Amino acid sequence: MYAIVDIETTGGHASANGITEIAICIHNGKKVIERYSTLVNPRRDIPIYISALTGITNEMVQNAPPFEDVAHDVYHLLNNKIFVAHNVNFDHSFVRYHLAAAGYELQCNKLCTVRLGRKIIPGLPSYSLGKLCRHLGIENESRHRAAGDAEATAQLFSLLLQSDKGNHIPQALKCGSTAAITRGILFP
Repeated sequence: MYAIVDIETTGGHASANGITEIAICIHNGKKVIERYSTLVNPRRDIPIYISALTGITNEMVQNAPPFEDVAHDVYHLLNNKIFVAHNVNFDHSFVRYHLAAAGYELQCNKLCTVRLGRKIIPGLPSYSLGKLCRHLGIENESRHRAAGDAEATAQLFSLLLQSDKGNHIPQALKCGSTAAITRGILFP
């Protein structure tokens, strides 16, 4: 099983910034079977340039739960799944850092749809989520919002799974992944 994740944040580094929104699509290798999305109160001001990009304002998150209040749900959605994201290290670093601050230790394999896109669909001028989705005909009416980007990434991931004739997805998983493949986590 895969957990396709997208977050919006107050900045670029997990230890100095907060999460303002998180969305998770649970994917069984064929389709999305569960969705989760929430605004998050980062307990700090959202910079104007971030609000301009995402549309998420301080007023929108003022009454949203802080991350520690949603950490239990987020952890249980991600636990024992393969963490998938577009530019996975960014999303994973934030989620892992904020889960740890709430008392949860996230250990999971991860896959990056940017890297997989380059291998499975080589030769495109850009692998940004927006341009890749446009190229593949994937619509995203909520760009730079967690739910819209997670849903678009889930559709992209489905296409990558179907198109992976070179077995790039199993190869991309870190060395501890062999057990995941044999247990049926990677390919049900």
